[in-house]
Amino acid sequence: MAAATGALTLQLLAWVAERPRTYREVLDAWRTSCPRLPNWEDALDDGLVEIRSGTTMKDACVVVTERGAVLLENCSLRA
Repeated sequence: MAAATGALTLQLLAWVAERPRTYREVLDAWRTSCPRLPNWEDALDDGLVEIRSGTTMKDACVVVTERGAVLLENCSLRA
C-alpha cells in the first residue's frame, strides 16, 4: 500500500469499525472517481470490509472483517 492510500484505508476501517454502516452511507462518504484513491474498492477487494445483505442493497450493512480488524489493530500498536 502506498503511504497515503494506506493511511486513508486505515481511516476507512476505523470509521466503519466505530459502528456498522449502511452500504449507502459508505458509498456516500468513500466512493471516488479518482483512480489514485480507490480506498473503498481496495478495502473490499482485499477482504478488509464486507457487505452483509439487507432488505435492499442500500440498506446492506458494511462491517470490518477479521482481517481488517487485525490490520487496524497492528497499525494502531505501531502508532
